[in-house]
Amino acid sequence: MLKLGCHLSCAKGYYAMARDAVSINANTFQFFTRNPRGGKAKPISDDDLDKFKALCIEQGISTVLAHAPYTLNPCAKDESLRQFAFDIMKDDLRIMDRIPGGMYNFHPGCHVQQGVDVGTSMIISHLNNIITPGLQTIVLLETMAGKGSEIGRNFQEVQNIISGIDLNGKVGVCLDTCHVWEAGYDIVNNLENVLEEFDRIIGLTRLKAIHLNDSKNPIGAHKDRHECIGFGQIGLDALVRIINHPALRELPFYLETPQESLSGYAKEIALLRNFYQE
Repeated sequence: MLKLGCHLSCAKGYYAMARDAVSINANTFQFFTRNPRGGKAKPISDDDLDKFKALCIEQGISTVLAHAPYTLNPCAKDESLRQFAFDIMKDDLRIMDRIPGGMYNFHPGCHVQQGVDVGTSMIISHLNNIITPGLQTIVLLETMAGKGSEIGRNFQEVQNIISGIDLNGKVGVCLDTCHVWEAGYDIVNNLENVLEEFDRIIGLTRLKAIHLNDSKNPIGAHKDRHECIGFGQIGLDALVRIINHPALRELPFYLETPQESLSGYAKEIALLRNFYQE
C-alpha cells in the first residue's frame, strides 16, 4: 500500500493531528513539533499521546515524520545560533522518542560564506553531540536545492556529513523531489541514473523518506519553489513514476505542496493513489 501523507499541524494536539490525517485518507504524515520558527514546543499530555498511538495503530499509521524548524542552522557563524539549533533539536528528539516509528528531518544548514568544508564539520560536530546510543528516532538529512550557501545541494555533500557521524546507523536521508530537480538532478528524464548515483554515493538503504513536490522552476534553478502535484516543471507523469519505482515504492511519501486547506491535500492524495500500482 502506498504510504502517503502531507504536512499537518499539531497545534490542537497529536490525536487531533492523526484524525486530520485519517480524514484525508493519509496513512502517514509530517509535522512540526513546535512553531516552524523554533518557539517552545507545546507539552504533550499522556492522555493525548495514548489516544494518538491508539488511533495510529487502528488506522495502520506506522510511520510519522517530524520536521525541524526552518530557522535551525547548525553551521551558522554565530555561536548563539548554533546553540539554538542544538537546544531545539535535542528537545525535539526527546519528544520524538515518545512516538513509535518516528523520524526527524532537518535541513543541514547554510555555511554563510564560511565555506562548505567548515560548515560540514560544524554539522558533523552538532550531530555527534546530539545522537546518542539510546536514541530511538532516525535523524534524516534533507537533500537541498542549492539556494545561497546551503549545504546538501548534491549527494556528495550529504554523504560527507554522514561519513563523519559516529553513530551513523541512526542517520538517513529524506529526498525532496523539488529540491533535487532544482539542484540539477533530472528525475524527469533520467530517474534511473539519478537513483544509481544516489546508491553509489550514499546508498539507497539510507533513503528513508521522500518529500513529493512538483517544482515551479526548471531543472537547476537552485531556488526551492514547490508547486502542486502535476502543475509544475516536474509533472504528474514523472512523480507517478517515482511512487511506483521498485526502489522507492515502499517508502513513505510526504506532500509539501502549496495547498490552502486539507481538502487540497485530500485531492492530491486521491490522485496519486489512483496511479499507484498495487
